[in-house]
Amino acid sequence: MSVNVRFKKLDPKAQAPTYGSPSAAGADLYALEGAVLQAGETVLIHTGIAMEIPEGYAGLIYARSGLATKRGLAPANKVGVIDADYRGEIMVSLHNHSGKEQRIDEGERIAQLVVTPFLRVEFSLADDLSDTLRGAGGFGSTGTK
Repeated sequence: MSVNVRFKKLDPKAQAPTYGSPSAAGADLYALEGAVLQAGETVLIHTGIAMEIPEGYAGLIYARSGLATKRGLAPANKVGVIDADYRGEIMVSLHNHSGKEQRIDEGERIAQLVVTPFLRVEFSLADDLSDTLRGAGGFGSTGTK
């Protein structure tokens, strides 16, 4: 299945999102300009593009596995959410989790975008919830080593 997502270049240097392989779920997003991130620092990286994500879909911005694993660079908010009605520039809040300075070059792939459908739900207040085997167990309650 293919969904058309229109995008606009806000800067002539901006690069269109690209897929790294035919089966890739995420499209790479590119840094518009270079940046230096000190250890523990978060920097807002511009991509120079805006998008028109279709109604019923959201754009989710995830870390690129190599950048996160090898260099400690990942989105500060863990997963960015782009709503269908947002038309501003796509930016990535990149955090340096490593213990040393990291450099991002102009045109470097900085994150990946997954466009996915979602369900909008109605929340209804209830006095009771149905019982399950798990119940209120959370934070590791279902697994052991």
